[in-house]
Amino acid sequence: MHIAITGNIGAGKTTLAEMLAAHYGWEVLYEAVDGNPYLADFYENMPRWSFNLQIYFLNSRFVQMKKIMDSQLTDPGKSAHSHTMVQDRTIYEDAAIFARNLYKRGDMAERDYFTYRQVFENMMTLVRPPDLMIYLRADLSKLRRQIQKRGRSFEQAISDDYLSSLNQLYEEFVGSYKLGPLLILNVNELDYATRPENFEDVVLQIDSLLTTKKP
Repeated sequence: MHIAITGNIGAGKTTLAEMLAAHYGWEVLYEAVDGNPYLADFYENMPRWSFNLQIYFLNSRFVQMKKIMDSQLTDPGKSAHSHTMVQDRTIYEDAAIFARNLYKRGDMAERDYFTYRQVFENMMTLVRPPDLMIYLRADLSKLRRQIQKRGRSFEQAISDDYLSSLNQLYEEFVGSYKLGPLLILNVNELDYATRPENFEDVVLQIDSLLTTKKP
């Protein structure tokens, strides 16, 4: 199976992915942040590096999707839980939220955005949606605290306006998402990293949705 965790910068996707992987024995597919050759430059000069960064992320996410689909084809006899991958951010967000936001803000040129969209749409002809999408809903103050806490130097200069515009697009994306089961977690009211009862509640909700999905 393919479990995808979606949410804004600092929402807690990686932490939840790792906790779910430890609980269920799943494999984590991480976002291509460490070693990303464009990320620091992008936050210094978004108009110059937006297209490069988004193509890099899109390609890395497509590689992950191929891995997920190949694993489902090579060993379909395994039980769902034994061969499940949990993905830290999805290929859908790359286009519907991040590239779109850069284009709307004027940080990605129109010709670059249209080229990006063409590449994305071609990829979509080969991609299957996740078995479960988990959206982490977080307000600006929560995101800011988490960004400061993890201490990535290139993220500290991210503006509140940028995060807020991403949040708005996330809500639009989730509001129109019809590709499969969707679990919305309000992480303003959850602390699954330090409160075991919060994590247990998340697991119960996931179990219920995955059980319902089984044929």
